[in-house]
Amino acid sequence: MVCHYLVKGRVQGVGFRWFVHREASAIGLHGWVRNTDDGEVEVVAAGEAEDLAELKEALRKGSRGSRVDAVVEHELVESEGEGLGPFQIEGAW
Repeated sequence: MVCHYLVKGRVQGVGFRWFVHREASAIGLHGWVRNTDDGEVEVVAAGEAEDLAELKEALRKGSRGSRVDAVVEHELVESEGEGLGPFQIEGAW
């Protein structure tokens, strides 16, 4: 299963991407997390349905210092998950 999440709220500049990376890696998901230009955080994750549900719960809670107002979820077609490697942060130096 492959899902795309858009996390809205105070989620940039508060370590949110690192938090998502740690959670998703611990669960064993593949995919990536990155900031968007409009202040949100975008996540694409591939794995078992119950593992994705666990990630979504973590996204809702957020990291210390963040404020999550909404998590918008879209299920993607399975082929979107092909080529996704170990979970990574995009755009972090």
